Order: sequence, then C-alpha cells, then structure tokens
Amino acid sequence: MQDLSKMAARACFKTLLTVLVAAGISNLALAQTAASGAWPTQKPIRLIAVFPPGGSVDQVARILAPALQGELKQNVIVENVGGASGVIGTSAMTRSDPDGYTFAVVFDTHGVNPSLKDKLPYDTIKDISPVILVGTSPMVLVASKKSGITSFKQLVELSKTGKQFSYGSIGIGSLGHLAMARLAKQAGFDWNHIPYRGGGPLMQDVLGGQVELAVGSEFLVKPHIESGGVVPLVITTAKRSPALPNVPTIAESGFPGFSAPAWWAVLAPGKTPPVIVDSMNKVLNKVLKSPAVAAKFKAQGIEIVGGSPETLRDFIGKQIAIWGKFVIENNIKETGQ
Repeated sequence: MQDLSKMAARACFKTLLTVLVAAGISNLALAQTAASGAWPTQKPIRLIAVFPPGGSVDQVARILAPALQGELKQNVIVENVGGASGVIGTSAMTRSDPDGYTFAVVFDTHGVNPSLKDKLPYDTIKDISPVILVGTSPMVLVASKKSGITSFKQLVELSKTGKQFSYGSIGIGSLGHLAMARLAKQAGFDWNHIPYRGGGPLMQDVLGGQVELAVGSEFLVKPHIESGGVVPLVITTAKRSPALPNVPTIAESGFPGFSAPAWWAVLAPGKTPPVIVDSMNKVLNKVLKSPAVAAKFKAQGIEIVGGSPETLRDFIGKQIAIWGKFVIENNIKETGQ
C-alpha cells in the first residue's frame, strides 16, 4: 500500500513538472511573441556605429537611420562607440538587451578580429545575430599632396629602390591594413603601417601631410579625391570602379589576381528573437532598394548587396577564413605587423 502511495506521488510530481515546464516554454514563447508583436513601438532604436564620427561606418549608419525611421515609424538614433577596430562598439551591442532595439553597423574588421585579438569579449558566432550585408566597395590607396607621389608606378619604383613609405589605415587588422601588408610582402616593399582609430582621424592626417599614404574605402576617400585634397593611386578590387574610372586596379598595375573589397553589415545581439531579426532584415532590404538610399550609396562607391541573414552569416564565415589565415601566417599582432 505504501509503495502504491509512493508511485502515485511520483506520478503526480512528474505530471506537475511536465505542466510547469510546458507553462514555462509557453510563457517564454508568449513573451517573445508579445515583444516581437510590439516591436518597434516601445522605444527608440539604437544603431551603434562601431567607429568614430567621420568614417565610412558612421556615414553608412547615418544614411540608414532616417530611412529606417521613416519605415518603422520609430526614432532611430546613431551612437558612435569606436575603438579596438570595432570591438568596443560590437561588444556594447552584444551586452545590450536582445529585444530588437539595439543593432550595430560594422566594417570589414569584424571578420578579422577573431584571428587578430587574443581574446574577444564576445563570441563572434554565438553572441551575434547577422541581420544584413549592406554592401561592398573598393578600397583606394591615396597619397598626400605633400608626399610628392603622383602615381602608383612612381610609388612602386621608389619602393623598389628601398625607400620606406608610411601608410595609414583605420586600424591594425583592418582590411585596408591587411591588403597593403599583402601587397608589400608580395612586392618586397619596406612599408611602415600607422594605425588610426577611424577614417576621420586618418583622413585629417593624410590631408595635412602627417602620413604619406592612406588606404580607405572609396566611401571614405572619394570626397577628398574630388576636392583635390589627396591623389588616388590604385583601388583594391579586381575591376575598376565606375565612380573612379581613371583609377587603375592593383591587379592591372603589376599584381594580377589582387582583390580586397571593403564591406559593411548590420548585426544584432545573439538572442534577439528570430522574428525581429527577420523583420529588420526585410525593412533594411526595402530601405536599400529605395532610390534615395541607393543613390547615396552609389555616389560613394558602395555596391548594395542586401539579402538574407544567412547570406551575411556565410559571407562573414568566408572573410574569417580568408583573412584570419593571412593574419596567423604573417603573425600580425595589435602591436604591429
């Protein structure tokens, strides 16, 4: 009789446990559904630009923000959180509530940082939800007016004589840095890399002649090329840019097969409900196809990509594989090349 009572008690406990677990799952699902259903009406959306003002990441964020605001009928605020090649801003995004009100605009450094940094404050795969690949663009190697360099051919000839040149990029491990490091290694040039915290400070110094050369996205350098502030030498993509048709590629300038495009993407905290990620992806795709936004990006040399979160996930994986291998093989560290 006592054994039967124990068996009955166990059966009741299991039934109660099943009910509680089911209720918990149901409540979580309801909470996520409620949160996504209310999104984005509860509060302003924060768009973290992971580099300082004045650079391409900041500009991309500020083109997207008003267009998103118009579509979502909610305030979209751009917040610059720069430093450590985008790590500080990305970390701030991953620590935010995954409620669909915090996103980050990142640059190509995002695909290099896992190999460059000894220990990231986040897991690039687990702690981040890809939202959309905004677009890609050539990078441009430009010379300061005070450097006396007027063509890539002249730069190559002087470099072959052993003359050392200094070039700036938006940071150690940025795609600009890695592209120039690969070029210098391939050609045997003795070039010195000077890292900057962002595109704004970099362009200030090349305009002022404090650094002889700079490599940056077409988005970043094109206004300064048009104003005559810097001299464009070569671009890093396989084909010439329609926006800069007279600037040759590195590939056609004696280094066949060379290609290293810049890119921008939007990310969300890893536990953001998929329904919100998908909703934001759809809105961003719509925004990127709007004539006004497309024209602004085209004017700055950015080729819009868009697509699904999975497209971005695959793209980032390939970038990590390609450039991570180069970083490791060439022992590139944050303290220098």
